[in-house]
Amino acid sequence: MRPSERLSRIPPYLFAELERKIADKRAQGVDVISLGIGDPDTPTPSSVVDALARGAADPGTHRYPSNRGRPEFREGVAAFYERRFGVELDPAAEVVPALGAKECIFNLNLAFLDPGDLALAADPGYPVYTGGPLLAGAEPFLTPLVPERGFAPALEAIPAEARERARLLYLNYPNNPTGAVVPDGLFAEVVEFARAHDLLVVHDASYTETTFDGYVAPSFLATPGAKEVGVEVFSLSKGYNMTGWRTAAIVGNAEALESYWRLKTNIDSGMFEAVQLAAVAALTPEGDQAARDMSALYERRRDLVCGALAEIGVAVTPPKGTIYVWAPVPAGHSSASYCEMVLEESGVVVSPGGAYGPNGEGFFRISLTIDDDRLREAVERLRSSLGDAEGQAA
Repeated sequence: MRPSERLSRIPPYLFAELERKIADKRAQGVDVISLGIGDPDTPTPSSVVDALARGAADPGTHRYPSNRGRPEFREGVAAFYERRFGVELDPAAEVVPALGAKECIFNLNLAFLDPGDLALAADPGYPVYTGGPLLAGAEPFLTPLVPERGFAPALEAIPAEARERARLLYLNYPNNPTGAVVPDGLFAEVVEFARAHDLLVVHDASYTETTFDGYVAPSFLATPGAKEVGVEVFSLSKGYNMTGWRTAAIVGNAEALESYWRLKTNIDSGMFEAVQLAAVAALTPEGDQAARDMSALYERRRDLVCGALAEIGVAVTPPKGTIYVWAPVPAGHSSASYCEMVLEESGVVVSPGGAYGPNGEGFFRISLTIDDDRLREAVERLRSSLGDAEGQAA
């Protein structure tokens, strides 16, 4: 049988490839420690699990849900946004549940892009920002994120032809994979850019609840005018240890949400209502504390990893957010060759920066989502391979 041409336009998904490599090595008897995939290793808060159990026991949740979401879900998200970000949302028109940020971001491509259109996508960035436009028959246009600019896109450097063809602009702060937080003034600059070029801003807010050193991440929608030009995808996966639950919300511009909802009604049948009720429990003040506790755990792990890298001379900037450390590969290696060497020699999986875009080349990403003892062991193995690589380069 012949797969579609659109599927041939995209490379294999990065994390599916990592899972395959891990399975192959473990089948060979190798004790693999994976620092490649950002999947929290601690349980979902018990209050959330309890709310799911109550909801699942209610026969009223056993029928088809609405793609609009239960009123409790929409109101819970709106209350959270006002408490956490100072952003007012209309629960009836400005909140829609999503089956995880990945599904939501991909579907936005189908809802807003036609052949010939462009999506302005971060480089390096989450692979769905580039794969989604291709599957929708459009094209991604890479906007470089470099350390010298604080990992902010240089909007003024985008060619005029690309600006006119652009229909979407993806942002993500705190940023995956770099760990960067939003530079001062960037959100306001983006609002003006979107107004000038009639495009929809999509802010991926998957990591706003995982921050360190006293930093508190803002919502894009708190920027004056942002709701006129943009939407925000708020995911519960990382901050609340709910990756397997596939639970998120898209909030913001009501007209954009109406288009997203119209597409969704033709693709899926909505989120299980018991999961929606569990999400409401997560987005309470009690849930706020659970997210802060997880941030403290990741901050400790960040310090462990960054300290070990610094001891052997790897120049890494400790991130103020996300569950990742973004580090340069040793001299004499590409991202891919270094990550392959680490896997072969140390049994440790890290993500090659080049897989996130051309400007990710020369870096690798470490995920902090394993327990402390295994993380220490991984760091020791990594320290050895980094030391070997540095010595070979010298």
